[in-house]
Amino acid sequence: MVRYYFEDIKFQYKSRRFNNAWLRCVAEREQCRLGDLNIIFCSDPYLLNINLQYLGHNYYTDIITFDYSEKPVVSGDLFISVDTVRDNASFYGAGFDGELHRVIVHGLLHLIGYDDHTDADIAQMRLKENESLSLRQEMLLEADE
Repeated sequence: MVRYYFEDIKFQYKSRRFNNAWLRCVAEREQCRLGDLNIIFCSDPYLLNINLQYLGHNYYTDIITFDYSEKPVVSGDLFISVDTVRDNASFYGAGFDGELHRVIVHGLLHLIGYDDHTDADIAQMRLKENESLSLRQEMLLEADE
């Protein structure tokens, strides 16, 4: 089950049911099953505090993923800084929603087992993100028919 939370920000996330179906499809394509997934939207300072407290990193980031998976069931917490997603969308010339969905699926892919420490890992992660975003678009088109 996917749950959505909002910490220290005013932010609304729409299309939750569609998003849940999309994330289930992404997991299933990777021979996994979606378990309990908490998506927590927050501010830069909130996520920086988590980064410092739990990872010992003193820098801003767009997402921190805590993995509680017991394969093939993927479960975890995705803490997402709406501030950094907005900044990155502007920096990369992407729309906010597109960047937000990339970050969400990036977190799910970490739970599935993908990493992004080496150049090869990063390339594989980007490929999987793009495939997942294409799947989302296909699902949107089908829903409009």
